[in-house]
Amino acid sequence: MIKVTDLKKSFNSTEVLKGINFEVNDGEVVVVIGPSGSGKSTMLRCLNFLERPDSGLIQIGDQSVDAATAKRADINRLRMQTSMVFQHYNLFKNKTALENVAHALIVAKKMKKSDAYEKSRALLKEVGLSEKEDNYPVALSGGQQQRVGIARALAVSPYAILFDEPTSSLDPEWVGEVLRVIARIAEEKKTMVIVTHEMDFAREIADRVVFMADGLVVEEGTPEDIFDRPKNERTKRFLQSYRNSSARQEAAVRASGEKGQG
Repeated sequence: MIKVTDLKKSFNSTEVLKGINFEVNDGEVVVVIGPSGSGKSTMLRCLNFLERPDSGLIQIGDQSVDAATAKRADINRLRMQTSMVFQHYNLFKNKTALENVAHALIVAKKMKKSDAYEKSRALLKEVGLSEKEDNYPVALSGGQQQRVGIARALAVSPYAILFDEPTSSLDPEWVGEVLRVIARIAEEKKTMVIVTHEMDFAREIADRVVFMADGLVVEEGTPEDIFDRPKNERTKRFLQSYRNSSARQEAAVRASGEKGQG
């Protein structure tokens, strides 16, 4: 399981995480939603110490660390429990898709190159990119680059995968293909924590939804609890704002279509 207890993080005098507490069970998909600036991505990056927390306890799988006293060896053991899928893909520009996926297997896992490539080809096939294994990132669409990133995350067989806004940098036409890949992984009961603004996707894929605002976990529950029966007024305001924004966007699309037909 993943267990986070009283996680705190400040940047200079700004307190971004004010005491985060939540758990993720084995094989559970937890989706974290909330307004921009609520601390969602910072929280996720603190889980594997891409951002070092100021204090708090983090348990992932069979590894547990106290953020205030963690040594480098403790952090490395914790990091080995997770893989991360980033907003901006973070692929090696000078490596092909196949080489990007195989890199951690060869460098971190000390796997033979032939074995690493065999496993990486299977993962590229799983995300629908077999024919792109020799392509460099510059020759891939944003959606394809993100799918390579997902294959790379799967390659090291982590206990959990952390997704930090995996579609936020994509053109709208590529969002669906990435979400479908994530949904297929979820069906395999892989432990995942996903930060996203895609509310419909969150409702569909999550076993549990965590709503964050102002550096705190405000409310959590099943998708039905959060989206249909929210209890906290802050959650209600956020969801209403999202629905209003979606309605405006749909109206603008309809108006644009009618104008084009005229």
